[in-house]
Amino acid sequence: MTDSDREAQPWWRSAVFYQVYPRSFADGDGDGIGDLAGVRDKLGYLELLGVDALWISPVMRSPMADGGYDVSDPRDIDPLFGGMRALDTLIAEAHVRRIKVTMDLVPNHTSAEHPWFTAALAAAPGSPERARYHFRDGRGPDGAEPPNNWPSIFGGPAWTRVPAADGRPGQWYLHIFAPEQPDLNWDNPDVLADFEQTLRFWLDRGVDGFRIDVAHGMAKPEGLPDMPEVDTSRLLAHDSNDPRFNNPGVHEIHRRFRKVLDEYPRAVSIGEVWVDDNVLFGEYVRPDELHLAFNFRLAEIGFEAAAVRDAIENSLAAVQPVGAPPTWTLSNHDIEREVTRYGGGAVGVARARAMILVELALPGAVFIYNGAELGLPNVDDLPEAALRDPMWERSGHTERGRDGCRVPMPWEGDAPPFGFTTGEPWLPMPADWAALTPEKQLEDLGSTVSLYRMAIELRGMRKEFAGADLAWFSTPDGVLQFRRPGGMLCVLNTTGAPIPLPAGEFLLASVPLELGHLPANAAAWLV
Repeated sequence: MTDSDREAQPWWRSAVFYQVYPRSFADGDGDGIGDLAGVRDKLGYLELLGVDALWISPVMRSPMADGGYDVSDPRDIDPLFGGMRALDTLIAEAHVRRIKVTMDLVPNHTSAEHPWFTAALAAAPGSPERARYHFRDGRGPDGAEPPNNWPSIFGGPAWTRVPAADGRPGQWYLHIFAPEQPDLNWDNPDVLADFEQTLRFWLDRGVDGFRIDVAHGMAKPEGLPDMPEVDTSRLLAHDSNDPRFNNPGVHEIHRRFRKVLDEYPRAVSIGEVWVDDNVLFGEYVRPDELHLAFNFRLAEIGFEAAAVRDAIENSLAAVQPVGAPPTWTLSNHDIEREVTRYGGGAVGVARARAMILVELALPGAVFIYNGAELGLPNVDDLPEAALRDPMWERSGHTERGRDGCRVPMPWEGDAPPFGFTTGEPWLPMPADWAALTPEKQLEDLGSTVSLYRMAIELRGMRKEFAGADLAWFSTPDGVLQFRRPGGMLCVLNTTGAPIPLPAGEFLLASVPLELGHLPANAAAWLV
């Protein structure tokens, strides 16, 4: 795709975003926890990889009860990550390298240590301070039962009781996530006004946009009715009958966000939207709401051609009626890494390499989770004493949580911590990751990092990747083929044997061809 083609449309419609989970990316001060100085130090690597933009997971002030998704001050950077100056410097240096910087914002809830919530705890029931959150009297004798039957995403009830005051029974407050994350009441005008101030604060500092956490949350149904029986066994389970999410009032909130974003024409908003229904999903990316919304279908399936095609078709169908670009991702900080999901070991790596070629061949925006380009697997044997995800404690030690996909990045050397830190990494790193570091892989043209580099470069420079649609070809079971309007053909082989490639000029394959055939667990591009 030429520079003029890129300039003709907003940058974010076809951008390759790279998600930085800051705690686990690179540590610049040796305390064992990644920070913004570490990200800045690796900008050369990110430029070499060829990504267009960063999505930086939360770095605002936080007690870190949930890895920064419990924000106590949304308009400051936590000292743990280097403070405000570190972010300003990172933005400036990223922009010099033509890399955009987007931030994670958390509108559904605050930290329990946010000044608003501490004021609410000190105030009386019915006070303006409590009206910014969802405080309710309990049910049953003396209000001893929660106001409704909603469960928390992290286990246990979604309500916590506060001490009695002025001779009245203690009220309960709502927290869809951990007790340290009380839900905001978005019917209160203070909440919207404060968030609009937060948006402008960061945009004025040069941030290029935001990933909106739990973008299908915020709005709650009137009266907070009891839930029906729904499947809540998965993180952010997206049952259409779940009253905790996807309430119609959320769309007016996004329209108000969009009015602010439109004051900054090149900024982007990206919603985390766990909604299966395609019509309802599409409502989030109407022209006056979010620019982009995560569709997680590719991140929820195994390695099987029919399932891959179904996920792609569903994702395209969800956005085409409203004219929005699709988004594609295979993993993130909440989802099992694709290498493990596809079977682990050499097979899992081969399948993950094939799927990144499928993903980068699709129209729309692509999101890569840090470490995917190294072929990192989940680390599912972390010692129990090392686990930090609140899900571990809240579930009574029955759910290990998401720490396995958050283990720090290995950068160089032959032993942990592989250059991630000069101290003790906040999560243990496997000794067998020595072969996966960029130091080792960048010297190998056949490595996973090299595959990502070549694929991202081809996607960005070849006119054959142009167009907002694709056409499917009839194929044998286990094989998938589609062509972009510009002429690029993608072939995926999920069978157990090599297959002949169709006619065309060979561009790239996830593994070397075998006498002109595409091996099992592989993908290729042709024009």
